[in-house]
Amino acid sequence: MVATVAAAWLLLWAAACVQSEQDFYDFKAVNIRGKLVSLEKYRGSVSLVVNVASECGFTDQNYRALQQLQRDLGPYHFNVLAFPCNQFGQQEPDTDREIENFARRTYNVSFPMFSKIAVIGTGAHPAFKYLTQTSGKEPTWNFWKYLVAPDGKVVGAWDPTVPVQEIKPRITELVAKLILQRRAEL
Repeated sequence: MVATVAAAWLLLWAAACVQSEQDFYDFKAVNIRGKLVSLEKYRGSVSLVVNVASECGFTDQNYRALQQLQRDLGPYHFNVLAFPCNQFGQQEPDTDREIENFARRTYNVSFPMFSKIAVIGTGAHPAFKYLTQTSGKEPTWNFWKYLVAPDGKVVGAWDPTVPVQEIKPRITELVAKLILQRRAEL
């Protein structure tokens, strides 16, 4: 009996250790066109993960700034990863197709977009649960931004009142380190 309990605790401990080793790039998500995507494909790049909404007061300034950031840094192993969410003020009521059409038509968005998800609560997407747990910051509105390093660890989180331009130096610093590291490996 003692051996069985000890074995069970050992298994639980091992499972907890494996789970604590998890990072953002270990998750999968459905893209805006309905295809399951492993976030592993972004490992080795810097990512800014954002819960977006089409009908929010922050929509215009954020989509414009996020697209400019993607244009400026995208060629250097950087991606904005956009996750539409309708949990805050019901400001993302449209279908994935309508969301994509809006973002591409209105803002010429070229960064990866994913299917609409929940980012808080019991139904939250596991990747956002990870972002929330590791940063200690849970989204309370649209356009929360999480900065993820090339190794999948969260290195920063900002609420929607913090403009992308204010975060850009931190992102640029991470991208520059990544470029130097890759050059050193050559």
